[in-house]
Amino acid sequence: MSRFLLTTMPFTGHVGPMIAVARELVGRGHDVRFYTGSRFRHRVEASGARLVPWHEAPDFDENDLASTFPRLVGEKGMRQLLVNVADCFIATAPAQVSDLDAEWEREPWDVLAADETSIGAVLFSERKGMPWATVCVLPLNLPGPAGPPSGMGIRPGTNPVTKVRDAALRGLVPLISRPLTKPLAQARRAVGLVPDGRTMDRLVFSPTLIVASGSPLLDYGRTDRPPHLRFVGAFGSPVASTVLPEWWDELQERRVVLVTQGTQNIDADDLIRPALEALEGREVITVATTGVTGQDSLPFPVPANVRVGGFLPFADLLPHVDIAITNGGWGSTLAALSHRIPLIVAGGDLDKPEVAARVAWSGAGVNLRTGTPTPAAVAAAVDRVLGEESFRDAASRVAAELRSLGGASRAADLLEGAL
Repeated sequence: MSRFLLTTMPFTGHVGPMIAVARELVGRGHDVRFYTGSRFRHRVEASGARLVPWHEAPDFDENDLASTFPRLVGEKGMRQLLVNVADCFIATAPAQVSDLDAEWEREPWDVLAADETSIGAVLFSERKGMPWATVCVLPLNLPGPAGPPSGMGIRPGTNPVTKVRDAALRGLVPLISRPLTKPLAQARRAVGLVPDGRTMDRLVFSPTLIVASGSPLLDYGRTDRPPHLRFVGAFGSPVASTVLPEWWDELQERRVVLVTQGTQNIDADDLIRPALEALEGREVITVATTGVTGQDSLPFPVPANVRVGGFLPFADLLPHVDIAITNGGWGSTLAALSHRIPLIVAGGDLDKPEVAARVAWSGAGVNLRTGTPTPAAVAAAVDRVLGEESFRDAASRVAAELRSLGGASRAADLLEGAL
């Protein structure tokens, strides 16, 4: 038996995949602790791991970020991204280090594995002079010697002109990241480290082991990736048993379209409302998720062919789904593609435009190029996906590749190899 400490930022989309890894390690007889927010206690303990809750670090609620990080009020787009990274991810890192210090003194571990936004784990490891593993629960944002910076939703160049464009964009990363330079320097000084000028995308990835969700077909087929990077497909996201809604049996009767807007930026007017309007009157059952457990209704009347759920069990739902319309959450995207479901992606901000671009590059879906599409744009995309078999064929290819990479079991193999 070995001792593992897993850590993720306390967001559903981060915690769920890592819980699948925790469950796998526990099943192999290892002692597993999980450092994250206290609101995930039930899910962590259901995996067999022990929760180490945020204590010095602010134990925030992802559905009410502004109450803990007031600078986020009213922000969207690039400004939201920068404030979110500075206040939520970077500014909390010294307190995360304090929590990890206290847990290490109480009971050391053999392997530390952190998601790619857990800056506290990176600073803790650097200060201790200890290796750590990065477990990527988001689309891979690893900088490389080729291609554009990840996150821009731009395909890597394939000719001299676009390759020069990519190089120019890579050169702009320090300028674009300038608003984060001071917060990173302050976080490093707060834990006794000297600022080193690295941008966040060069700070957070382990130099020894990166276990990445996704696959080459969702990474533009890039060949400039380092040898310590291993794609493992989809981790899965185990959830506690859920009472199925009374309309569940209707999914057997007609074509099903899933509409999901994730668990952040959940203003239903952005994607859910235009998608429901686009599908009104069609011979489909439209299943819309609000992203909030227990919130099984929307703040506006819905068409007769719509069924609404808060946080539905995707493992049970996806086998019934024919098309998914999504904001580009990475976990739900991988889950849908693993079931060979073609996608319509409305990626508005954060990492969502990047997800939309990767799905479109793979051929498995349509990139709407906005997080707030019109009903007409959604309807046209639905017609296109239903009318062109190439989308389902591509989704099937991606599904086969994701399944071949091993998922949480392979991730556990790689973490055991880090011992």
